[in-house]
Amino acid sequence: MSVIDEGVRLQKVLAQAGLGSRRACEELIASGRVEVDGRIVVEQGTRVDPLTAVVRVDGQRVPTAPDTVVLIFNKPRGVVSTMADDHGRRCVGDYVADRPERLFHVGRLDAETEGLLIITNDGLLAQHLGHPAHEVAKTYVATVAGVVERDGLRTLRVGVELEDGMAACDTARIMQSLPDRTLVELVIHQGRNRIVRRMFDAIGHPVQALVRTRVGPVALGQLRPGSLRVLEGNELHALYTQAGL
Repeated sequence: MSVIDEGVRLQKVLAQAGLGSRRACEELIASGRVEVDGRIVVEQGTRVDPLTAVVRVDGQRVPTAPDTVVLIFNKPRGVVSTMADDHGRRCVGDYVADRPERLFHVGRLDAETEGLLIITNDGLLAQHLGHPAHEVAKTYVATVAGVVERDGLRTLRVGVELEDGMAACDTARIMQSLPDRTLVELVIHQGRNRIVRRMFDAIGHPVQALVRTRVGPVALGQLRPGSLRVLEGNELHALYTQAGL
């Protein structure tokens, strides 16, 4: 266990991670709700190395490394998913240019797709979120041409053949059906290039507009296009847990 004499007091580490006041964190420890490297810790004053300790509260991972930043960004349509762009196009990096951390985005959205991107300086989190073994689901709302029938949704769930292999979604449901277009919510684990657009093309309903509304336990909510929000508290801990950290 990453407990060391010269480390940081566990209640301070928890408080700095947003778990409440030091007094509240002491109560968490005393009630047996805190694990360090797989072992319950109840002793007040226990010291840990925040760079190496794996700390969980109620089974959920608490990021303890100092200066860790996790942001969610509502990427507007037309913005490219890069931190810098040689062609002078508006990019994700433009929206965090005034922050001191060395940040990068997790995954990509094509320029015409809007919605949720995670931006962080935690390379391990980014690696885990992008790895298929951790099965972090992504939710999209697509406006597609034409009226999508039940058979079309069933085909998306069973799988369609694309040029780079089969692709299937976990769930697909119609949110709104109009005479000339359909609003469909799609949940998918795969992260291949333009996969949602290509899946709808395969069933004859091209995408007219596409928004990613959720990544794992993190929802876009009411965040406006072009805006950022710091991820913290239960939302942050749930993201780390789902990413297998």
